[in-house]
Amino acid sequence: MRNRLPWIAALLAASLSLFAIACSDSDESDSWKIGLEAPLTGDQAQLGQGMLQGAQLASSQLNSAGGLLGRDVEIVPIDDQADPEVGVDAANEAIESGLDGVVGPYNSGVGLETLPLYQDAGLVPIRLTSDVGTNGMGFTLQPMTNQIAPVATGALTDWLKADKVAIAYDSSTDYTNEIARSVRSLLEKQGVEVVAFEQIKPGQKSYADEVGALAASGADVVYGAVYFPEGAAIAKEMLKQKVAPACLLDYGSYDSGFVADAGEAAAKICPVVGVPAWNDFKGSADFGKAFRDDFDTDPGTWSPYTYDSVNFLAEAVKATDGFEADAVTDFLDGVSGWMGWTGSVTIDPETGNRDPATVVVTTLSTEDGADGELRVDQDWAKAVGAPY
Repeated sequence: MRNRLPWIAALLAASLSLFAIACSDSDESDSWKIGLEAPLTGDQAQLGQGMLQGAQLASSQLNSAGGLLGRDVEIVPIDDQADPEVGVDAANEAIESGLDGVVGPYNSGVGLETLPLYQDAGLVPIRLTSDVGTNGMGFTLQPMTNQIAPVATGALTDWLKADKVAIAYDSSTDYTNEIARSVRSLLEKQGVEVVAFEQIKPGQKSYADEVGALAASGADVVYGAVYFPEGAAIAKEMLKQKVAPACLLDYGSYDSGFVADAGEAAAKICPVVGVPAWNDFKGSADFGKAFRDDFDTDPGTWSPYTYDSVNFLAEAVKATDGFEADAVTDFLDGVSGWMGWTGSVTIDPETGNRDPATVVVTTLSTEDGADGELRVDQDWAKAVGAPY
């Protein structure tokens, strides 16, 4: 026995060492890591930060309720700066560091590059892209191009009564190219003349010449298929030049940053195709209070959608007991009537898209305390029979 004691002691020490390593590894993986890809810096940072905060609120509430399958949820920020090249580098770095799930990105041009990376890594993205080229790349709760274009076209024809439309579009992104072509096609099928179809170069300081040419085209309405920095600049120029055509801006311009950049006077003359504001959704008061308690500000444009996206993924994880891609996909394919901040969600399993989509026309709210919010335009809602 005396001869065996050193050997037993050594074996015990080795076992304790292995146990300590195992515990250390377990501690390192105590949380589920869900990436949130968005433009967290750059021109669209205000939009991206609202996305991040929505995801963080969802994870905070999940953790307060005991976590997800007994483990906390950690939101990992992934900053793509709305740039595909930056997004690929950021996505690869996040994947290498270890992710269990991912929400985002927002920009379709970025998503076309980063979404396949996440899928190849065995993740099921809950994306916020709108270009139909991202159909099937995970799931989305926000509208897609083929859902946005009919609403925009209806607003131009049934609400603004346009017979002639001038379209200005950002030719540098997949989404704005696609939506401009789709709206043009739908208008022409209805007998509306598209009198101008002009490319807009993003990032310019002034669009005076472009707006002047569009106004001189004989159009009843100018439709701007651009993101909000360009949308704001176009709205300001239309106000400055006091042009005759009415204005309608595309979904890409839907953001609180549009109002901030354009100023309220210019924002009032250009309604924006978008989604209901956070407080247009039924039962939103509790969500808004929780958000303000955590971040001391109102929710951003896409905060409700990233909040719902995290909870939507969590629902699948709870139902399938993990993040295994095939099981999560099978579960989400069959979702019907799931309720979140943004209302009822039913998924089309062919595309991974939400149906019906929450597309509306918004205008700058003049309600007391609205503080420059884009809210559902009630005149539009009455004209087309929208439920908001």
